[in-house]
Amino acid sequence: MIDPAQCAKHVEDAYGFELPFGLAHDFRLPEVFGLQLTKFMVIEVIAAGLMIVLFVPLARKAASGAPPRGWLWNMLEAMVLFVRDQMVRPAIGHRHEADRFVPFILTLFFFILLCNLLGLVPWLGSPTGAISVTAALALLSFAVVVGAGMKKYGPLGFILGLCPQMDLPLPLKLAMFVIMLPIEILGMLIKHTILAVRLLANMFAGHLVLSVILFFIAEFADSIAWYGVMPASVIGATALSLLELLVAFLQAYIFSFLTSLFIGMALHQH
Repeated sequence: MIDPAQCAKHVEDAYGFELPFGLAHDFRLPEVFGLQLTKFMVIEVIAAGLMIVLFVPLARKAASGAPPRGWLWNMLEAMVLFVRDQMVRPAIGHRHEADRFVPFILTLFFFILLCNLLGLVPWLGSPTGAISVTAALALLSFAVVVGAGMKKYGPLGFILGLCPQMDLPLPLKLAMFVIMLPIEILGMLIKHTILAVRLLANMFAGHLVLSVILFFIAEFADSIAWYGVMPASVIGATALSLLELLVAFLQAYIFSFLTSLFIGMALHQH
């Protein structure tokens, strides 16, 4: 019988990398200044390093005013323009106001995307399949949303502005305000919690299903059924990997777009 817990271990964080091809020992990561490194920490650093390698030269080329040359430059610039023109500006509104948040949303989008794509590499894993990572991203999004609103309206003005304006008699307006303000604050917290849970669930579930499909090969290794299970599992895993490739882009888009939308809601209150 396939043990789901055993399958889950292959998509969870760990203190080392599993070596391929049946090698006996895992590669255990060291401690740095008393902090134990984990697999997902290393993958996140790799994703951040790839962003620096890709986008620092792109920024310098774009600042020089030179036309884009080559497929990589054109692809990255097209993605940057898509995030700016199709996500940030429509969600936040006023062009000057929206462009202040473009660097943050671009960083968020490409970091999540690269973490998702690295998770498709065999024997690695996706950091966005861990609640600690998605919660940290959602907390960062929440801080930017609240910070943007408080910077524009002030702390008290931002909090009071969470409730819609109501054309009611003063006693009834105060009563509705007391009822609605906690609901609005709780709703804002819930929306950012859902950001973390949605990304986690989609990435973890996809990799878990992929792991289960591949485990069928080992499960039937000593059976004549292996000759039918093996090609079916390989074909199924390949098809699911292509779906996971789509999900990697889709989840990065959804997280970044919703963050842009929440920023827009904080800047343009009721």
